[in-house]
Formats: sequence, C-alpha cells, structure tokens
Amino acid sequence: MEPPRGVRLMRLLLACCCCALAVLPPAAEPLCPEPCDCQQQQHLLCTNRGLRTVPKTLEPQDVLTYSLGGNFIANISAFDFHRLGALQRLDLQYNRIRSLHPKAFERLARLEELYLGNNLLVALAPGTLRPLAKLRILYVNANEINYLNAASFAGLGSLVKLRLDGNVLGSLGDATFSGLTNLLYLHLEANRIRWLSRNAFAGLGKLRFLDLSGNQQTSLRHPETFRPMRLLSTLLLSGNNMQQLGKGLFQHLSNLVKLSLSGNRLAWLAPEAFVGLGALKELRLEGNLLTQLPATLLQPLRSLEVLDLSHNMLVALPPAAFGHLHKLRELSLQENALVTVPGDLFASSPALYRLDLEGNSWSCDCRLRGLKRWLGSWHSQGRLLTVFVQCRQPPILAGKYLDYLEDAQLLSPSSDSSCSERVASPSPSPRGNTSYSPDPEQEKLSSWPSASTMQLVASQKALAPLSERGSWGSDTSPTSTTSSLLISTRPPSLPGAAWPRRAGKHHLVSSVSGTPPLVTDPCDFNKLFLYNLSVNAVSATAVTVRWGVRPHRSPRLLGPVRFRILYDRFGAAVKFQRFVYLPEWSEPAATLQELLPDTPYLVCVEGVIGGRTCPVAPRDHCAGLVTLPEEDAGAAAAVAGGTRNLDQQLLTLVLLAVNALLLFLALAAWASRLVRKKVLGCRRRKAASPVHVRQMYSTRRPLRSMGTGVSADFSGFQSHRPPRSTVCALSEADLIEFPCERFMDSGGGGSSSARRGEDHLLQRFAD
Repeated sequence: MEPPRGVRLMRLLLACCCCALAVLPPAAEPLCPEPCDCQQQQHLLCTNRGLRTVPKTLEPQDVLTYSLGGNFIANISAFDFHRLGALQRLDLQYNRIRSLHPKAFERLARLEELYLGNNLLVALAPGTLRPLAKLRILYVNANEINYLNAASFAGLGSLVKLRLDGNVLGSLGDATFSGLTNLLYLHLEANRIRWLSRNAFAGLGKLRFLDLSGNQQTSLRHPETFRPMRLLSTLLLSGNNMQQLGKGLFQHLSNLVKLSLSGNRLAWLAPEAFVGLGALKELRLEGNLLTQLPATLLQPLRSLEVLDLSHNMLVALPPAAFGHLHKLRELSLQENALVTVPGDLFASSPALYRLDLEGNSWSCDCRLRGLKRWLGSWHSQGRLLTVFVQCRQPPILAGKYLDYLEDAQLLSPSSDSSCSERVASPSPSPRGNTSYSPDPEQEKLSSWPSASTMQLVASQKALAPLSERGSWGSDTSPTSTTSSLLISTRPPSLPGAAWPRRAGKHHLVSSVSGTPPLVTDPCDFNKLFLYNLSVNAVSATAVTVRWGVRPHRSPRLLGPVRFRILYDRFGAAVKFQRFVYLPEWSEPAATLQELLPDTPYLVCVEGVIGGRTCPVAPRDHCAGLVTLPEEDAGAAAAVAGGTRNLDQQLLTLVLLAVNALLLFLALAAWASRLVRKKVLGCRRRKAASPVHVRQMYSTRRPLRSMGTGVSADFSGFQSHRPPRSTVCALSEADLIEFPCERFMDSGGGGSSSARRGEDHLLQRFAD
C-alpha cells in the first residue's frame, strides 16, 4: 500500500537535511586555506606558494605554527594575524616585506619564534614588537635596517637569540640592547658598523656569544665597551679594518673562551693586549700584518689550547714566546717570514701535538739543529704529528726537508759561527714544563701490552766530569779517565761533509794527518767500544744490567753518544721488541723494573750516534736472563685459584638446581596431563548410565539461553529425577567440541552477562 503524499514529503525533507549536515564541516575544525597544507589542524604550511598577501582561515584559534616563507608578501597589516591568539611560531622569511603595521603582532602574546630575515625592512618601528612578551628567537637578518635604538626592542625581556647580521647598520648608540636582559646570542656580523658607543652593550649581563665580524671598525680602545658582558664566552672581531687594540681592552672578559681577530690589519700588539683572558682557549690572529710578538704578549693566556698566527709577516719569535702556554695543543705559524727559531721554543708546551711551520723562509743551518732534534724526539714518542720544515737556504739544501738532513749538513751561516757551541753541550732532557736543551732526547718508557709494565730507572750521573768540551772546529779535546767515554767534537776534515746515510757499512774517516780516525758509524762504535754486558741483582720483578765502555784515545767520535737497551721476552711466538733510551752522559747501567716473574728475557745494548743506530742486531752485546719465581705471587695465585674453584663449584650447583627444577616442572606437567586423560576417560565411560545431564555439566554456563523443560543430550537418556523448572539447553555441537572440564564453574554466581561473554571467548580460544 502506497503511503500518503504528506508522509512522502516528510521523508524527502528529512533526507535533504541529513545530506546537508553531512556536507558541512565540523564547527571546531579549522579551515585550511586553499593554496596551503595543514598538519594535525595546528600547523599551516604556506611556503613557496606564490602568495602576495597573508591568507585567511575560518577558525584559526588552535594554530600553533604558521609558515609563509618564500612568497611575495610586501606588507603585513594589522588584521593578518589578529585571530591567531595561540600562535607560537611565525615564519615570514624570504618575502618582500617593506613595512610592518605597528599593531601587526598585537594579538600574538604567546609567540615564541619570529623569523623576518631576508626581507626589505628598513627599520623596526618602536612598539611594533612590544606585545611579544614571550618571544625567545627573533631573526631580522639580511634586511636593510640602518638604525636601531632601545625602543626598537622594548618589551622583549624574554628574548634569547637575536640576529641582525646582513643589514646596513653604521653605528650602535648607548643602551641599544638594554631591555634584552636575558639575551644569550647576538649576531651583528656583515654590517657597516664603524663606531661603537662605549655603552652600546649595556644591559647584556647574560650574553654568551657576540659576533661583530665583517664590519668596518678601525680600532677598539675603550675597555668599558665590553665590560657589561662579563659572562661572554665567544667574541668574533674578524674581517674588520682594525689597526690597533687598546691596552686592557678585554680585561673584564674573564670567562671568554674564544677570541677571533683574524683578517684585520693589526701590525703591532701591545704587551697588555690580552690581560684578563685567563680562561681563553682559542685565539685566532691569522691574516694580519704582525711582524713581531712582544715577549710577554701571551703570558696571561695560561689556558690557551689553540693559537693561529698564520699568514702574517713574522720574521722572528722571542725565545720565551710560548713559555707559559702549558696547555697549548695546536699552533699554526705557516706562511710567515721565519728563518730560524730557537730549539727550545716549543718545549714548554707538553700538550702540543699539531704544529704547522710550512710556507716560511727556513734557513737550514746549525741554528735549526735544536729544532730538528726536538722534532725527532717528540716524533719518536708519538707526541707530535708530522711537521714539514722545507729549506729555502742555503741553495744546496733548497727544497729539502729538515727531518731528512743530518746534523753535519746544518753548517754555520756566513754571518754567525757561534751557534754550534750550544749544540755540542750536553744537557738532560726535559720533562713536563722544564726548559728544553738543544739536544732533548728524552727517556723512553715502554710497557707490556698486559698489566705488567717495564720501567727504566737509570742513574743520571755523568760518565765523567769533563772540564772542557770543545766546539766544532776547535783543536782541543776532552781528557778521559779510565771509566769515561772520550767524546771528540772535531768535525770531518772536509767542510760540509755529510754523515753517511747507510749505517750498514763501516766508515772510519781520516782527518788531518797525525790525528786518529773519526768514527761516524754506530756499528763501529758497538764493535770498538762496547764490551762485557752482564746481569746483576736478578729478582722476581727487577733486574740490573751493566756493560763496559773501553777507554780509548783513538779513534775519535763525532757528536754526542747515548745508549739504548733492547728487551724482548725470549722464546715468545710474537715478536715484541721494545727500546729504552738512556739520557746522554749517563753511566753504563740500568735497572729494569716490574718484570714478569719466572719469565725469560733477552736484553741487548747498543750505542746511538747522532740519532742513528746500527741496523744490524747487536748480537755480541746481548744477555739472557730468567726472573725468579715469586712466592707471594704463587700464594696469591693459589688463593685466587681456590676462589675461582669455589666460584665454579657454586655456579655448577646453581645450574644443577635450575636443571632439577625444570625437570620437576616438566614431569609435573606430564603427570597432570596423564591424570586429566584418565579422569576424562572415566567420566566418558560413566556417561552410559542413566544420570541426569546437570550432574555432569554445570547449568551456569556462559552465553546459554535459559528455558524450561528437561535437557537432553546426544545419548538419548532421560533423567530419573524430577526436572527443575529452569535448566541449561545444551546443543550437540557444544558437548562434542568442548570437554566437560571447560564448563565447570568453580566460582559463585553474580557475574554480568558481558563478563560471562568475555570469559567464554577466552575459554574458546585458550588453546
């Protein structure tokens, strides 16, 4: 039967209303502008969309970030963001913004980040940023701002980072940033600042970073300029036109860590230029016009670690220029006009590992012998990276590197003949911060790869007191005693004769007629002078070795002589040769400590002449030894062994107990399953007797419909007892699929139907 016409109209109206409701968006959901993208209804992304104005949104009260970078927006009106009360981040970079309405940010009280960089702003009108009380980051870089005052940043007490780089600022007046009491980072690089007011940085008591590089300052003279920034840690003044620094300019910056003055026109620095910079760790002075350094210039920089003096015009360095820089790690002196440096110039910096000396006009003469030996000593100890010192003078050595030359090739310059006297005089090698001698071969301590180490305890006594040591070219020679080693300093007969490079060949060079031959080869020295290596005072962890040096009057030796000891665990599968160097002029004896007990060792001794050793193993001067077994060590080993055995026994008992427990659990599970099978079989056999179904299956089963009548099962038996009024109607599928134990209800009634349904599902899928 067709419904009446009124009913049909009513149904049509209801259908239209439902369609209209389905089409309309929810009232609380913001409407994303057409050219933009929205993420999670809180982030509007309108970057690089060709926009010329700020798009409008329907319900923007929940928007947190708004990105409008890379468009063609020229002006910001008073109503562009007035509905974005919850906005926290606003990006307007890379547009064409020339003006900001004074009330453009009036409603953005929650804004924390504002990016206005790379636009065409010429000024920040006073009061424009005042409503942004929570603003923490402000970028106004790469604009055309030429003037700032304190009113420009009024109300920004929470600001942490401010970028003003890349503008056209010409000066900074008094208290320009006085309202930014929480500012930590200030970028003013790449402007045109020529003049800084004495109080330009007043109020910046928390500032940590200040970049003034790439400006046009010619001088900084007033110490009060940086006084308010007592917590400043980084100050960049590179790329200016500064020609001088005032005395004590940085004396108030006691927390400064990095200072850059590179790329200026500094030709001279006052001795007090760096007073107060006790915490400075990095100083960069490269690219200036410095020709010399005052002797006390770097003394206040006791914490300095990195110093760059490259690309200057330094022609000489004071002997104590780096004497107080005990923490210096990196030093660059490349591309200067250095000709020579004292041998102990860098020895007072034990932490130095990177030294750059390239690009100088090095004159490889006897004045560089100290530097050469210091470099060789530190290289052999692995304390210094490779240093390249390329000779330019004399012409015969031009292009060669200092570390490939012998000492005999480093002749005296024509204008100076006294430098060799300092080289011939022996002196002990430095340690730590002590001063450096021209021959600084240090005592080398090697260690085993295991916990045991070997140390050398050598006497520092001289072989014999020498009343006089001759210099190169002198005719005097020191006298020798019975136990002393005669060292002659007479050079070869031919001036400029180099020491032979191949030490495998014996070289006895004849000098002037009537004088004994000159020994230049370490193999000859080992053969002619060393004898009678003996082992004394052997213990479990130490041994003393001694050897003799023949007294002689001929032949003669060239240069200072020292000894080194080779030691190795004898019979070890892997070669483990180590060397211990004795200081010059020490007596021919050494004590090796912290040896391994009951271990065989092979110990050899040989001479070192001019930093060279014989490439042939010194088999004639070797001795074998075996350390004594240590009783205490054996007892400790026994105790340790007993402890280890006890720990192993305890671990074994624990593992056995765990295995027994697991076996017991497995047997219990197997027995339980067997009992369940037997009980189930017994009950199934009893099912043939006329027993009511309710005695076998509980009537309180989940998700079962309750009804009246007698329950019947698939066996066809009826109960001989009178039925109850309500029983559970069981189906044949349930009885066949699920055993009786799954429906036994051990608990009392009272659970809801929903709970019973959940329990039923868990029971059905439990296995």
